[in-house]
Amino acid sequence: MKSLRVAAYQTCASLILLVITNGAAPQLAAAQGCALNSAGGQIKHVIYVQFDNVHFTRDNAHVPSDLEQMPHLLNFIRGNGTLLTNHHTPLISHTADDILTSLTGVYPDRHGQAVANSFGFFTPPGSKSFDGFASSFSYWTDLVNPVTDPTFNMIDAAGKNAPAPWVPYTRAGCNVGAVSIANIELENVGSDVNNVFGPNSPEAQEAKKNFNKAVADFEGIAVHCAAGDIVCSGANGGEPDLLPQEPGGYTGFSALFGHKFVAPVISPNGPLTDLDGNVITDGMGHIGFPGFEGISASQSLAYVAAMQEHGVPVTFAYISDAHDDHVNGVAFGPGQAGYVAQLTAYDEAWGKFFTRLASDGITRDNTLFIFTADEGDHFAGGPPTPANCDGINIPCTYKKIGEIDSNIVDLIDKQDPTLTPIPFDIHFDMAPTFYIKGNPPVGDPVARAFERAAAPLKVVSPIDGKTDHLTRFLADPVELKLLHMVTADPQRTPTFVMFADPDYFFLTFGPDAVEDPGFAWNHGGVDPKINTLWLGMVGPGVQSAGIDHNTWSDHTDIRPTMLLLLGLKDDYRSDGRVLVEDLLPNALPTALRTSGANFTILAQVYKQINASVGELALDSLAASTSALAGDDLNYSLIENRLGTITTQRDSLGKQIIQRLDGAEFKGHAVDSASAAKLVFQAEELLNKVKTAGNPNP
Repeated sequence: MKSLRVAAYQTCASLILLVITNGAAPQLAAAQGCALNSAGGQIKHVIYVQFDNVHFTRDNAHVPSDLEQMPHLLNFIRGNGTLLTNHHTPLISHTADDILTSLTGVYPDRHGQAVANSFGFFTPPGSKSFDGFASSFSYWTDLVNPVTDPTFNMIDAAGKNAPAPWVPYTRAGCNVGAVSIANIELENVGSDVNNVFGPNSPEAQEAKKNFNKAVADFEGIAVHCAAGDIVCSGANGGEPDLLPQEPGGYTGFSALFGHKFVAPVISPNGPLTDLDGNVITDGMGHIGFPGFEGISASQSLAYVAAMQEHGVPVTFAYISDAHDDHVNGVAFGPGQAGYVAQLTAYDEAWGKFFTRLASDGITRDNTLFIFTADEGDHFAGGPPTPANCDGINIPCTYKKIGEIDSNIVDLIDKQDPTLTPIPFDIHFDMAPTFYIKGNPPVGDPVARAFERAAAPLKVVSPIDGKTDHLTRFLADPVELKLLHMVTADPQRTPTFVMFADPDYFFLTFGPDAVEDPGFAWNHGGVDPKINTLWLGMVGPGVQSAGIDHNTWSDHTDIRPTMLLLLGLKDDYRSDGRVLVEDLLPNALPTALRTSGANFTILAQVYKQINASVGELALDSLAASTSALAGDDLNYSLIENRLGTITTQRDSLGKQIIQRLDGAEFKGHAVDSASAAKLVFQAEELLNKVKTAGNPNP
């Protein structure tokens, strides 16, 4: 869910624009300068859609899954492309982090969002808790805080502003549209508006005088244009698209920010409507962006279609979850009537969307479609009534529904009263990140005391009355580095992270355990339902294979796969690899075809040693938990092993990804001798980490 919970607690070249008449089939504006270079030159459009928490697998065996209840989308993927069901998130598993990992192809230690909203803190007078968390959601060039942490919110491993994901497209002459997708449009009307428009601009003045109207006008929607393109001209409200630290430079580009400036370009004959014909509003009477939390499939896809019809051939869009009641502020359970109704509306939107695209000539034959979710969710609640409800013929109801809010301060105090005087704060989450006053270093006695206190925490569940052990895994900066969760900004590194029972959500106030009916779908931690999801690919170069249950992939693999299919390149090396198993041979460069099984085997083992929830990561997390929960002797022993494993992994991973990237984008085939050597070393490392948590391996 995109920041609702956080907010609650943190109070292509020149284009010919064609007129579209109401009721007539829209005509595509020419995108003459968009030079995508796919195999055979077939791909002319790119449509990328990322859901919030939409599942392929069933949460209840009797109730069809989210995708099963959207057959227009599911059948489009299965019938025309490939749906990968063994796809995975990074850590921490949250909307911003997951979307940004997908857009950039690098793990959070290279884009800056490793621990979601937890950036620095200060101590309010008389308070045990800290405040001052900066949001993960802010525009690409925004700073965390000009005074206390003047680093870019989006930073690479060197601490520079991370390369922006739209750059290869605009450099190729393609305009890029953003619909509610993380950080490539304005996310707030404070620092983002000041950053892009200027603090004394009319836009900034509007934000001060009429907050809600400013949100509708400026947040959530953007178009990044090719150099000199008329769509983003000053006459249309275009602003300079400034990326001061972009590799290779980035000058002469402009962008439109906000519905106020984008809508007249993509809906020149009147207010933009959703796919059902309703004018898109924020629900409070303001025509404009409907908000991140509740943007529906009908609204988001209408923006995408209108952009594609008016000279924006590359679009990235987000659709909010279907399992929350966005009107009444409560959560639905699987098969509940409101949940089923929302999925039905989403399915109808997909049907209208594909019909509209087909009438525009945008089809699987000339368009690369990518569909996925940011993360999965764990349903927190009791069993449904009746037990055999399917949601379609028999609606489900729930007596017990809602994640369990838990006061971590009180729990820690009760576990170890000596820690009561020591201020600390957390990022409110299923996987709370702990920040202890003074930022004690790794191994500090205070940090160790908190880690040991967190390890055995238990409460009685208000859902089933059983005693739950709250802590699944613990990780301090040693393990967080292995998990790609340590950034170049030290203020973002927590003392430690507690990956908890997925039924629970941790705060610094309130009861030890109380069910919250407003939120029943929990994420952030380490759990198969959360970390394993799906990826759909359709278009030229993609196999029409239906379902792929076997290929292990994660969000970093999406970008290199897309760029290879489109004949584009980044100015940096991705952390992901091209998913050749699901691509057609004629879409692959010669070096990749020549590499054959050498590439595939090497790529597969690479994921297991480098992915945030790969084999090495999960085994190391178990070892880390043993270390942090145990005595200081075993702690030091295991931490030293994990540090060594991380160093070896980083060195080996670099060697492997150089060879994979060489075959994908640089014309260098992977030979069998080097592949065999690297695979052997990777398997040795995987075996080594399995015993890292044993006192005497």
